Amino acid sequence: MPEVDIEIGGRNFSVACQEGEEGYLRAAAKMLDTEAAVVVGQIGRIPPERMLLMAGLMLADKTAALEDDIRALQDKISTQDKALRSAEERLADRARRISDLQEAGPRTELPDALTDGLAELTARAEALAEAMDAAANGRPD
Repeated sequence: MPEVDIEIGGRNFSVACQEGEEGYLRAAAKMLDTEAAVVVGQIGRIPPERMLLMAGLMLADKTAALEDDIRALQDKISTQDKALRSAEERLADRARRISDLQEAGPRTELPDALTDGLAELTARAEALAEAMDAAANGRPD
């Protein structure tokens, strides 16, 4: 099991880790050292245990805030996924309706009410035309 020498808050520590995890340990130590530097800068020289505790608590606070941000983003993604699925379903439904209309072909028959109305208008127009023709030719109606 390899041992890695790390520096946190100006103090050296020797820490054992699993083979291949040395890089992760050094990265974690660097994060802890950054927080420890803040503690030492604010408080001054303090016992290593207290410095490590304070730096660890500061990292835990940052981690908790990031986890809250992640949860909020996951909720937002979930909401957007639902909206996207709903839009996809509406689009697929419209595509099905368009396909059904295309398969049915154009409608050539008109509703009976419309054809009856057109027939009545045609009859009136013909009657008016005959009346106007008669009046123009001097024939009484």
